[in-house]
Amino acid sequence: MKFIKSVIAEMKQVTWPTKKELRKDTLVVIETSIIFGLMFFVMDSVIQAVLGLILK
Repeated sequence: MKFIKSVIAEMKQVTWPTKKELRKDTLVVIETSIIFGLMFFVMDSVIQAVLGLILK
């Protein structure tokens, strides 16, 4: 019971983001994921091409 009371007390101290902050942070995560995905795709393609030339 003490644990639940302490959890409730801690949750009251949490500062939740506003809708605007949440939207902004979500867009940053999506943009970063797309950038890293494209970067890995390009690096993988280059490595495949180089290895293809070497192993011919």
